[in-house]
Amino acid sequence: MKRYRPLLHAAIAALAVIVAGPAPAFAEETAIAEAQAPLIVTDIAGREVKLSAPVKRMLLGEGRQLYLVASLEPEDPLARIVAWRNDLIEADPATYAQYLKAFPELAKLTAFKGSEDSLVDIESVIIQKPDVVLLNLETMRTNEDAKFVEKLAALDIPVLYIDFRHHPLENTEPTIRLLGKIMGREARAEEIIAFRHKAMARVRDVLAEHNPPRPKVFIERIGGYSDDCCLSFGAENFGNYVELAGGHNIGSDIIPATFGQLNPEQVIAANPDHVVITSADWEAYVPGGYWIPLGPGADPQVTRKKLEWFPTRNAYTGIAAQETRNFHGIWHQFYNSPYEFVAVQQLAKWFHPNLFDDLDPDATFAEYHRRFLPIDYQPGYSVSLSDSP
Repeated sequence: MKRYRPLLHAAIAALAVIVAGPAPAFAEETAIAEAQAPLIVTDIAGREVKLSAPVKRMLLGEGRQLYLVASLEPEDPLARIVAWRNDLIEADPATYAQYLKAFPELAKLTAFKGSEDSLVDIESVIIQKPDVVLLNLETMRTNEDAKFVEKLAALDIPVLYIDFRHHPLENTEPTIRLLGKIMGREARAEEIIAFRHKAMARVRDVLAEHNPPRPKVFIERIGGYSDDCCLSFGAENFGNYVELAGGHNIGSDIIPATFGQLNPEQVIAANPDHVVITSADWEAYVPGGYWIPLGPGADPQVTRKKLEWFPTRNAYTGIAAQETRNFHGIWHQFYNSPYEFVAVQQLAKWFHPNLFDDLDPDATFAEYHRRFLPIDYQPGYSVSLSDSP
Protein backbone atom coordinates (compact mmCIF):
# COMPACT_ATOMS: atom_id res chain seq x y z
CA MET A 1 0.00 0.00 0.00
CA LYS A 2 2.85 2.44 0.81
CA ARG A 3 4.22 2.51 -2.72
CA TYR A 4 0.80 3.59 -4.03
CA ARG A 5 0.16 6.29 -1.47
CA PRO A 6 1.79 9.23 -3.34
CA LEU A 7 -0.34 8.50 -6.40
CA LEU A 8 -3.42 7.99 -4.27
CA HIS A 9 -2.93 11.28 -2.44
CA ALA A 10 -2.42 13.11 -5.72
CA ALA A 11 -5.61 11.62 -7.11
CA ILE A 12 -7.47 12.56 -3.97
CA ALA A 13 -6.28 16.15 -4.15
CA ALA A 14 -7.36 16.43 -7.78
CA LEU A 15 -10.72 14.84 -7.00
CA ALA A 16 -11.31 17.25 -4.14
CA VAL A 17 -10.78 20.27 -6.41
CA ILE A 18 -12.80 18.93 -9.34
CA VAL A 19 -15.75 17.40 -7.50
CA ALA A 20 -16.09 19.28 -4.27
CA GLY A 21 -14.29 22.57 -4.59
CA PRO A 22 -13.24 24.34 -1.41
CA ALA A 23 -14.79 23.37 1.92
CA PRO A 24 -17.87 25.42 2.84
CA ALA A 25 -16.92 28.73 4.43
CA PHE A 26 -19.17 28.19 7.44
CA ALA A 27 -17.23 25.03 8.36
CA GLU A 28 -13.99 27.00 8.50
CA GLU A 29 -15.54 29.91 10.36
CA THR A 30 -16.95 27.66 13.08
CA ALA A 31 -13.94 25.38 13.51
CA ILE A 32 -13.43 24.20 17.06
CA ALA A 33 -10.55 26.02 18.73
CA GLU A 34 -9.31 23.30 21.10
CA ALA A 35 -5.87 21.87 20.41
CA GLN A 36 -5.97 18.24 19.32
CA ALA A 37 -3.96 15.39 20.79
CA PRO A 38 -3.72 11.65 20.01
CA LEU A 39 -6.43 9.57 21.70
CA ILE A 40 -7.14 5.83 21.67
CA VAL A 41 -10.77 4.81 22.18
CA THR A 42 -12.75 1.58 21.94
CA ASP A 43 -15.83 1.73 19.73
CA ILE A 44 -19.08 -0.25 20.05
CA ALA A 45 -17.66 -3.06 17.92
CA GLY A 46 -14.82 -3.46 20.43
CA ARG A 47 -12.20 -2.01 18.07
CA GLU A 48 -9.36 0.12 19.44
CA VAL A 49 -9.08 3.23 17.28
CA LYS A 50 -6.52 6.03 17.38
CA LEU A 51 -7.61 9.52 16.40
CA SER A 52 -6.91 13.18 17.11
CA ALA A 53 -9.22 14.68 19.72
CA PRO A 54 -11.25 16.65 20.30
CA VAL A 55 -12.45 15.92 16.79
CA LYS A 56 -13.14 18.95 14.61
CA ARG A 57 -14.40 17.34 11.40
CA MET A 58 -16.92 14.50 11.77
CA LEU A 59 -18.61 12.71 8.91
CA LEU A 60 -21.95 11.24 10.00
CA GLY A 61 -22.68 7.93 8.32
CA GLU A 62 -26.31 8.50 9.32
CA GLY A 63 -27.98 11.89 9.62
CA ARG A 64 -29.93 10.84 12.68
CA GLN A 65 -26.65 10.77 14.58
CA LEU A 66 -27.34 14.51 14.87
CA TYR A 67 -29.75 13.67 17.73
CA LEU A 68 -26.74 12.89 19.92
CA VAL A 69 -24.24 15.35 18.47
CA ALA A 70 -26.70 18.19 19.14
CA SER A 71 -27.29 16.94 22.67
CA LEU A 72 -23.58 17.04 23.39
CA GLU A 73 -22.96 20.40 21.74
CA PRO A 74 -26.21 22.38 21.43
CA GLU A 75 -24.54 25.78 21.03
CA ASP A 76 -23.43 24.87 17.50
CA PRO A 77 -23.94 21.20 16.60
CA LEU A 78 -22.80 21.84 13.02
CA ALA A 79 -19.39 23.19 14.04
CA ARG A 80 -17.85 19.71 13.93
CA ILE A 81 -19.86 18.13 11.09
CA VAL A 82 -18.47 18.25 7.54
CA ALA A 83 -20.96 15.89 5.83
CA TRP A 84 -23.84 13.57 6.61
CA ARG A 85 -26.16 11.03 5.05
CA ASN A 86 -29.48 12.51 3.97
CA ASP A 87 -31.75 10.18 5.98
CA LEU A 88 -32.74 12.80 8.58
CA ILE A 89 -33.97 15.07 5.77
CA GLU A 90 -36.16 12.31 4.33
CA ALA A 91 -37.06 10.11 7.32
CA ASP A 92 -37.61 12.85 9.91
CA PRO A 93 -38.49 16.02 7.94
CA ALA A 94 -40.14 17.79 10.89
CA THR A 95 -37.00 17.56 13.05
CA TYR A 96 -34.86 18.55 10.08
CA ALA A 97 -37.05 21.64 9.63
CA GLN A 98 -36.52 22.56 13.29
CA TYR A 99 -32.73 22.37 12.96
CA LEU A 100 -32.78 24.17 9.63
CA LYS A 101 -34.69 27.05 11.24
CA ALA A 102 -32.24 27.21 14.15
CA PHE A 103 -29.15 26.73 11.96
CA PRO A 104 -29.84 27.88 8.36
CA GLU A 105 -26.32 26.88 7.32
CA LEU A 106 -27.49 23.26 7.63
CA ALA A 107 -28.79 23.61 4.07
CA LYS A 108 -25.17 23.98 2.89
CA LEU A 109 -23.94 20.84 4.60
CA THR A 110 -22.75 18.18 2.15
CA ALA A 111 -25.28 15.32 2.10
CA PHE A 112 -24.97 11.91 0.47
CA LYS A 113 -27.40 9.07 -0.15
CA GLY A 114 -27.25 5.58 1.28
CA SER A 115 -29.12 3.10 3.44
CA GLU A 116 -28.85 1.90 7.02
CA ASP A 117 -26.58 -1.04 6.27
CA SER A 118 -24.75 0.33 3.22
CA LEU A 119 -21.31 1.79 2.64
CA VAL A 120 -20.64 5.50 2.63
CA ASP A 121 -19.25 6.49 -0.76
CA ILE A 122 -15.50 6.44 -0.22
CA GLU A 123 -14.86 9.41 -2.53
CA SER A 124 -17.33 11.47 -0.49
CA VAL A 125 -15.39 10.61 2.65
CA ILE A 126 -11.95 11.38 1.22
CA ILE A 127 -12.98 14.75 -0.15
CA GLN A 128 -14.19 15.96 3.25
CA LYS A 129 -10.94 15.00 5.07
CA PRO A 130 -12.74 14.12 8.31
CA ASP A 131 -11.07 13.50 11.66
CA VAL A 132 -13.46 10.58 12.13
CA VAL A 133 -16.23 8.74 10.30
CA LEU A 134 -19.16 7.56 12.45
CA LEU A 135 -20.88 4.45 11.12
CA ASN A 136 -23.79 2.40 12.40
CA LEU A 137 -22.94 -1.03 13.75
CA GLU A 138 -25.10 -2.76 11.13
CA THR A 139 -22.79 -1.52 8.35
CA MET A 140 -19.89 -3.51 9.76
CA ARG A 141 -20.37 -6.66 7.64
CA THR A 142 -20.59 -4.68 4.40
CA ASN A 143 -17.57 -2.61 5.36
CA GLU A 144 -15.54 -5.72 6.13
CA ASP A 145 -16.36 -7.24 2.75
CA ALA A 146 -15.35 -4.03 0.94
CA LYS A 147 -12.25 -3.39 3.11
CA PHE A 148 -13.69 0.09 3.63
CA VAL A 149 -12.10 0.72 7.01
CA GLU A 150 -8.70 -0.45 5.82
CA LYS A 151 -8.86 1.83 2.78
CA LEU A 152 -9.61 4.82 4.98
CA ALA A 153 -6.97 3.82 7.53
CA ALA A 154 -4.38 3.99 4.74
CA LEU A 155 -5.34 7.65 4.43
CA ASP A 156 -5.27 8.24 8.21
CA ILE A 157 -9.06 8.55 8.38
CA PRO A 158 -10.36 6.62 11.43
CA VAL A 159 -13.77 4.95 11.62
CA LEU A 160 -15.87 4.43 14.76
CA TYR A 161 -18.90 2.15 15.00
CA ILE A 162 -21.80 3.31 17.16
CA ASP A 163 -25.25 1.84 17.83
CA PHE A 164 -28.72 3.05 18.78
CA ARG A 165 -30.60 0.45 16.75
CA HIS A 166 -29.69 -3.21 17.21
CA HIS A 167 -28.93 -3.27 20.95
CA PRO A 168 -29.99 0.19 22.13
CA LEU A 169 -30.36 -0.59 25.83
CA GLU A 170 -26.86 -2.06 25.80
CA ASN A 171 -25.08 0.30 23.42
CA THR A 172 -26.69 3.73 23.66
CA GLU A 173 -24.90 4.85 26.80
CA PRO A 174 -21.48 3.58 25.64
CA THR A 175 -22.14 5.47 22.41
CA ILE A 176 -22.94 8.64 24.36
CA ARG A 177 -19.72 8.25 26.35
CA LEU A 178 -17.70 7.53 23.21
CA LEU A 179 -18.88 10.67 21.42
CA GLY A 180 -18.51 12.70 24.61
CA LYS A 181 -14.90 11.56 24.82
CA ILE A 182 -13.90 12.29 21.22
CA MET A 183 -15.73 15.65 21.26
CA GLY A 184 -14.27 16.73 24.61
CA ARG A 185 -17.75 16.73 26.15
CA GLU A 186 -17.38 13.97 28.73
CA ALA A 187 -19.11 15.84 31.58
CA ARG A 188 -22.02 16.65 29.30
CA ALA A 189 -22.27 12.99 28.30
CA GLU A 190 -22.57 11.96 31.95
CA GLU A 191 -25.34 14.53 32.49
CA ILE A 192 -27.30 13.02 29.61
CA ILE A 193 -26.80 9.51 30.97
CA ALA A 194 -27.95 10.58 34.45
CA PHE A 195 -31.09 12.11 32.93
CA ARG A 196 -31.81 8.85 31.10
CA HIS A 197 -31.36 6.81 34.28
CA LYS A 198 -33.79 9.02 36.17
CA ALA A 199 -36.38 8.82 33.38
CA MET A 200 -36.16 5.03 33.19
CA ALA A 201 -36.36 4.71 36.98
CA ARG A 202 -39.76 6.43 36.88
CA VAL A 203 -41.04 3.26 35.19
CA ARG A 204 -38.77 0.58 36.62
CA ASP A 205 -39.35 1.44 40.27
CA VAL A 206 -43.15 1.50 39.99
CA LEU A 207 -43.24 -1.84 38.18
CA ALA A 208 -40.89 -3.39 40.75
CA GLU A 209 -43.12 -2.22 43.58
CA HIS A 210 -46.46 -3.36 42.11
CA ASN A 211 -45.45 -6.23 39.78
CA PRO A 212 -48.63 -5.95 37.65
CA PRO A 213 -49.73 -8.61 35.15
CA ARG A 214 -48.07 -8.10 31.78
CA PRO A 215 -50.43 -7.50 28.84
CA LYS A 216 -49.57 -9.13 25.53
CA VAL A 217 -48.32 -6.56 23.02
CA PHE A 218 -47.76 -6.66 19.29
CA ILE A 219 -45.47 -4.02 17.79
CA GLU A 220 -46.18 -3.32 14.13
CA ARG A 221 -42.90 -1.91 12.85
CA ILE A 222 -42.96 0.88 10.20
CA GLY A 223 -46.75 0.71 10.10
CA GLY A 224 -48.20 2.07 6.88
CA TYR A 225 -44.88 2.16 5.06
CA SER A 226 -46.06 -0.69 2.86
CA ASP A 227 -48.97 -3.12 2.60
CA ASP A 228 -46.92 -5.88 4.23
CA CYS A 229 -48.02 -7.31 7.52
CA CYS A 230 -46.68 -7.89 10.02
CA LEU A 231 -43.17 -6.50 10.43
CA SER A 232 -42.14 -6.43 14.07
CA PHE A 233 -39.32 -6.68 16.61
CA GLY A 234 -37.81 -9.61 18.44
CA ALA A 235 -36.45 -9.25 21.97
CA GLU A 236 -34.39 -6.16 21.12
CA ASN A 237 -35.19 -2.50 20.42
CA PHE A 238 -38.94 -1.85 20.75
CA GLY A 239 -39.37 -5.47 21.82
CA ASN A 240 -37.17 -4.71 24.82
CA TYR A 241 -38.92 -1.38 25.41
CA VAL A 242 -42.21 -3.27 25.75
CA GLU A 243 -40.75 -5.56 28.42
CA LEU A 244 -39.24 -2.62 30.33
CA ALA A 245 -42.63 -0.92 30.21
CA GLY A 246 -44.39 -3.87 31.87
CA GLY A 247 -45.73 -5.67 28.81
CA HIS A 248 -44.90 -8.88 26.98
CA ASN A 249 -43.76 -8.53 23.39
CA ILE A 250 -45.22 -11.44 21.41
CA GLY A 251 -42.55 -10.96 18.74
CA SER A 252 -39.93 -12.06 21.26
CA ASP A 253 -41.49 -15.53 21.23
CA ILE A 254 -41.18 -15.88 17.47
CA ILE A 255 -38.52 -13.56 16.00
CA PRO A 256 -34.93 -14.66 16.78
CA ALA A 257 -33.25 -11.36 15.76
CA THR A 258 -33.84 -7.64 16.36
CA PHE A 259 -36.12 -7.34 13.34
CA GLY A 260 -38.45 -9.83 11.71
CA GLN A 261 -41.96 -10.55 10.51
CA LEU A 262 -45.00 -12.47 11.73
CA ASN A 263 -47.82 -13.63 9.50
CA PRO A 264 -51.37 -12.44 10.26
CA GLU A 265 -52.40 -15.85 11.58
CA GLN A 266 -49.64 -15.71 14.21
CA VAL A 267 -50.81 -12.30 15.37
CA ILE A 268 -54.44 -13.44 15.63
CA ALA A 269 -53.43 -16.59 17.51
CA ALA A 270 -51.35 -14.57 19.96
CA ASN A 271 -54.39 -12.33 20.63
CA PRO A 272 -52.51 -9.22 21.81
CA ASP A 273 -54.10 -6.90 24.35
CA HIS A 274 -52.32 -3.91 22.80
CA VAL A 275 -51.09 -3.10 19.30
CA VAL A 276 -48.43 -0.41 19.00
CA ILE A 277 -47.67 1.02 15.55
CA THR A 278 -44.28 2.62 14.98
CA SER A 279 -44.65 5.18 12.23
CA ALA A 280 -43.53 8.59 11.00
CA ASP A 281 -43.82 11.12 8.17
CA TRP A 282 -42.55 9.11 5.19
CA GLU A 283 -43.91 11.28 2.41
CA ALA A 284 -40.41 11.28 0.86
CA TYR A 285 -40.50 7.49 0.56
CA VAL A 286 -44.18 6.50 0.26
CA PRO A 287 -46.25 9.48 -0.90
CA GLY A 288 -49.81 9.30 0.38
CA GLY A 289 -49.28 6.02 2.25
CA TYR A 290 -51.08 4.77 5.36
CA TRP A 291 -48.20 5.84 7.60
CA ILE A 292 -48.98 8.04 10.59
CA PRO A 293 -47.12 11.40 10.39
CA LEU A 294 -45.88 11.30 13.99
CA GLY A 295 -43.09 13.60 15.09
CA PRO A 296 -42.60 17.15 16.37
CA GLY A 297 -45.60 19.35 15.67
CA ALA A 298 -47.80 16.55 14.28
CA ASP A 299 -51.52 17.40 14.11
CA PRO A 300 -53.30 15.12 16.64
CA GLN A 301 -56.48 15.06 14.57
CA VAL A 302 -54.56 13.86 11.52
CA THR A 303 -52.56 11.24 13.41
CA ARG A 304 -55.66 9.87 15.13
CA LYS A 305 -57.51 9.61 11.83
CA LYS A 306 -54.60 7.72 10.27
CA LEU A 307 -54.41 5.38 13.28
CA GLU A 308 -58.11 4.51 12.86
CA TRP A 309 -57.25 2.50 9.73
CA PHE A 310 -55.04 -0.03 11.50
CA PRO A 311 -57.71 -1.95 13.50
CA THR A 312 -59.40 -2.72 10.16
CA ARG A 313 -56.44 -4.84 8.98
CA ASN A 314 -57.09 -8.57 8.61
CA ALA A 315 -54.26 -9.40 11.03
CA TYR A 316 -56.21 -7.81 13.87
CA THR A 317 -59.61 -9.40 13.27
CA GLY A 318 -61.20 -10.39 16.59
CA ILE A 319 -58.14 -9.76 18.78
CA ALA A 320 -58.52 -8.33 22.29
CA ALA A 321 -56.97 -4.99 21.31
CA GLN A 322 -59.58 -4.52 18.62
CA GLU A 323 -62.36 -4.92 21.16
CA THR A 324 -60.84 -2.47 23.66
CA ARG A 325 -59.44 -0.07 21.02
CA ASN A 326 -56.01 -0.40 22.58
CA PHE A 327 -54.28 0.68 19.38
CA HIS A 328 -51.45 3.16 19.75
CA GLY A 329 -49.07 4.97 17.43
CA ILE A 330 -45.56 6.04 18.41
CA TRP A 331 -42.75 7.87 16.63
CA HIS A 332 -40.68 5.32 14.75
CA GLN A 333 -37.40 7.20 15.32
CA PHE A 334 -37.41 6.20 18.99
CA TYR A 335 -35.95 2.97 17.65
CA ASN A 336 -32.81 4.73 16.42
CA SER A 337 -32.00 7.59 18.77
CA PRO A 338 -30.79 8.26 22.32
CA TYR A 339 -34.41 9.05 23.28
CA GLU A 340 -35.79 5.55 23.94
CA PHE A 341 -36.55 6.45 27.57
CA VAL A 342 -39.47 8.54 26.24
CA ALA A 343 -40.87 5.52 24.40
CA VAL A 344 -40.59 3.34 27.51
CA GLN A 345 -42.50 5.92 29.57
CA GLN A 346 -45.22 6.21 26.93
CA LEU A 347 -45.63 2.46 26.59
CA ALA A 348 -45.86 2.04 30.37
CA LYS A 349 -48.58 4.68 30.51
CA TRP A 350 -50.59 2.81 27.86
CA PHE A 351 -50.12 -0.65 29.39
CA HIS A 352 -50.68 0.36 33.02
CA PRO A 353 -52.66 3.63 33.04
CA ASN A 354 -53.64 3.35 36.69
CA LEU A 355 -50.05 2.92 37.86
CA PHE A 356 -48.71 5.73 35.69
CA ASP A 357 -51.49 8.29 35.83
CA ASP A 358 -49.03 10.97 36.97
CA LEU A 359 -46.32 10.09 34.42
CA ASP A 360 -46.04 12.58 31.55
CA PRO A 361 -43.72 11.43 28.74
CA ASP A 362 -44.26 14.74 26.92
CA ALA A 363 -43.02 16.63 29.96
CA THR A 364 -39.99 14.33 30.19
CA PHE A 365 -39.08 14.92 26.56
CA ALA A 366 -39.73 18.65 26.89
CA GLU A 367 -37.32 18.78 29.84
CA TYR A 368 -34.69 16.92 27.81
CA HIS A 369 -35.07 19.53 25.07
CA ARG A 370 -34.70 22.38 27.55
CA ARG A 371 -31.57 20.91 29.11
CA PHE A 372 -29.78 19.34 26.17
CA LEU A 373 -31.08 20.39 22.75
CA PRO A 374 -30.94 23.64 20.75
CA ILE A 375 -34.52 23.31 19.44
CA ASP A 376 -37.83 23.83 21.24
CA TYR A 377 -40.00 20.87 22.13
CA GLN A 378 -43.13 20.32 20.06
CA PRO A 379 -45.56 17.50 20.96
CA GLY A 380 -46.75 14.98 18.40
CA TYR A 381 -44.75 11.83 19.10
CA SER A 382 -47.65 9.55 20.04
CA VAL A 383 -51.37 8.95 19.56
CA SER A 384 -53.82 6.41 20.95
CA LEU A 385 -57.37 5.26 20.21
CA SER A 386 -57.81 4.44 23.90
CA ASP A 387 -57.66 8.15 24.72
CA SER A 388 -60.84 10.20 24.59
CA PRO A 389 -61.17 11.79 21.14
